[in-house]
Order: sequence, then C-alpha cells, then structure tokens
Amino acid sequence: MKDPLSPSEQSALLDYLNTFLSGNKRARFGKIIRLRTRFITLVLEDIFQPHNASAVLRSCDVFGIQDVHIIENRNRYEVNPDVALGASKWLSLYRYNKTDDNTRDCLEKLKKKGYTLVATSPHKEEYTPDTLPLDGKIALLFGTELEGLSATALKMADRFVRITMFGFTESLNISVSAALLISRLSERLRSSGTDWHLSPEEMISVRLDWARAVIRKATLIEKDFRKKRKN
Repeated sequence: MKDPLSPSEQSALLDYLNTFLSGNKRARFGKIIRLRTRFITLVLEDIFQPHNASAVLRSCDVFGIQDVHIIENRNRYEVNPDVALGASKWLSLYRYNKTDDNTRDCLEKLKKKGYTLVATSPHKEEYTPDTLPLDGKIALLFGTELEGLSATALKMADRFVRITMFGFTESLNISVSAALLISRLSERLRSSGTDWHLSPEEMISVRLDWARAVIRKATLIEKDFRKKRKN
C-alpha cells in the first residue's frame, strides 16, 4: 500500500486481517513475535551463491533475527526456495542497489540508527562470539564467499569478530559462519538483562507483514478495509 498508516490504523488493520487467520496461526504469530529482535541484525554484501544466501535467511528466522540488509553492488541476491523453506516471508529484507556505493549507503543508515558495525573476518583478531560486547545494537557484516568484505565495509566497521578455528582451513562457508555467530550471540543476548524485544509498534508492523504473506488476496482485503475506513 502506498499511503502509510498511523499506529492506530495499523492496529485496526491487524485486528481486521486476524479475522482471516485461523486461531492456530494467530496464536503462533503471537508467540513468535515476542521472540523476535532487531538488537542484532545482519548485513550481507554481494552474496552471490543462492544456496548460501538462502541458508543465512533460514538461520536468521530460526534464531529470531528479524532484519537482514542486503547490499547488491555486483551480485544480485537470489534465494533458493528449497533451502530457505519460506524463511524470507517471515523476515524484513532491505535491499541496497540504487546508488554508486551501496555499501556506504547501507552502513551509514545503520550507524544513524545506532548500530555498531561488526565485521566478520578470519584475519582480524579482536573479539570472538563469546567476548563481543553486547552493550548496544550490533550489525554483523558478512562479505562474499571468495573475497570477503569490501575495503569500504572493513574501513567503516567499528569492531571485528572471528570464529576461533583449530584446523588447517582458514575460513568457513558464510552460511555456517552466520549460523554459528547468531546462535551464540542470540543465546548471550537472551540470557542478559538487555531489552532486546521489538517495540509494541514494531510487533504490530511485523505481524501485519506476516498476515499479508499468508492470507489469500490480502491486497484486495486491505483495500476493502481502507475503503470502509474512509466512508
């Protein structure tokens, strides 16, 4: 829908759309939304392998990470539905592909929102998943499978994190790295005293997106709702 809704209108629309959902679906949404967080978010820069891209989304959904920021400088981000298993419809995906420097555009916007930029790199020794400070919102930056993060991303990063390895191989598949990191960081965050939950307004907005994703002809139903509100 083009025109934005006020918080009260969003709440009314959600109540209306809920009448088109089963009781089990409403209960499931109500349970999961309380476990979602934007305290940790992921940034994927130029990921080009659909299998890895999709596996990352699946891990984000599993561990309750709501937002994924996708930078498309040279490579278009493609999702393999057989791997993602529908995870993308439960996440808020933000694509950056409109400027000459999409990486800078994305990271500057995240910094303005108060995120600490944490670059993942096997060649930088600063923090591990167990020692990385969770004293504020963090955005985990992941680069391409072959080249890693760009020079721009590394320069703009506030902190660096690496997964300790004990074998000959120096790096992990990006989907494995993402799963390991967000699993441990999510576990630490949820056992801390930090308020990592979505705000009430955010919960309504996300649940609206979920309802739109599963209700047949949701666009027409929403148009009908708006027409009735104006009359």
